[in-house]
Amino acid sequence: MANPLRIGIPSKGRLAELAGDLLKDAGLKFRRQDRALFARVKAIADNQPEIDITFLRTDDIPVLCAEGAIDMGITGSDLVAESRIDGKPVELTERLKLGVGGCRLAVCVPDNSPVIEPKDLNGDRIATSFPNVTRTYLNEHGATAHCVELTGSVEVMIALGVADAIVDLVETGSTLAANRLRILDEIGKYETVLIQNPRTAHAELCDRITRRLEGVVIARSYSLLEYNIAEENLPAAEKVTPGFSSPTINKLEKQGWFAVRAMVKRGEVIGIMERLEELGAEAILETSISNCRL
Repeated sequence: MANPLRIGIPSKGRLAELAGDLLKDAGLKFRRQDRALFARVKAIADNQPEIDITFLRTDDIPVLCAEGAIDMGITGSDLVAESRIDGKPVELTERLKLGVGGCRLAVCVPDNSPVIEPKDLNGDRIATSFPNVTRTYLNEHGATAHCVELTGSVEVMIALGVADAIVDLVETGSTLAANRLRILDEIGKYETVLIQNPRTAHAELCDRITRRLEGVVIARSYSLLEYNIAEENLPAAEKVTPGFSSPTINKLEKQGWFAVRAMVKRGEVIGIMERLEELGAEAILETSISNCRL
C-alpha cells in the first residue's frame, strides 16, 4: 500500500472546527484522540491509499504543503500569500474556495493622518503580521517603509507610538472605529481555501477529495425551494426561480396548478419567497441541502 495522503488542518480554533465539519460532511470521517497529531480517515474507496488528517498551526500549513510534508491543506488564502520559502512565494495549487472566513487585508491610518495615497507612506513605520505582503504592496506603489513585524493585535500600535500605520485584516470595521483609524487602501480579499502540493503522488485522490468538498461547499450556498403555483403565473415564477439549470415542474391534481422545485441561493431565499407569494404561490417551503453534485 502506498504512503497515506495527508491533509493538514488547523489544530485549534474556529477554523479547526469549520475544517473538521467540512471534511466530515464530505465523507472523510475521522476521530482525533486527545491532542494527537494524526487521525486516520475511514476508507472512502477500495484499493486507494489511506488518508491521514494532520493537525498543524494554521500559518504553517502553506509552507508544509509546499515542502511536501502534507499533500493538501485547509488554511487562509492570506497566509498562503504571506508564506515564503528561501524568500520566494510558496508554490501551491489553490483547489477550492471554501466559502468561509472571508476578510480584507487593508492599510489603515489614523483618522487625522495627512496620508492620502499609498506612496505617502514612504519612510513611515507600519505595524503588521503580514510583512511580506506589505512590502510587495509598498513596492508596487513606489514606497519604502519600516515594517514592524508583530504576531498579535496591531490596532493599538499607532496609539502606543510604535507605528504610523498598520496593515491588518478587517472584517466589520468596528475595531478600526474604536481605535480612530480609517482604511487608506485594500490590499486584497481573502478566505479559507483548500490547497494542494502540485507535485503530490496522490493527484487522482486529491481530485476526488476536492470534488467531494466542492459538493458540500455548493450545497451550503443553496436551499431547495418548493411551491405550488397556478398555470397563468408559472412563467413569471420560473423567472424568479430559474434553478441551477432549470426548475423541476410537475402537474398537481388541482386543475391548472403546478408544483415547482428549484435551487436558490440561500441568502436570497426570503426575498424570493415574498416575490412568489405576490404571484399567488402557495405552500412555499425551504429545505436545506447538505450535499450535491452539479
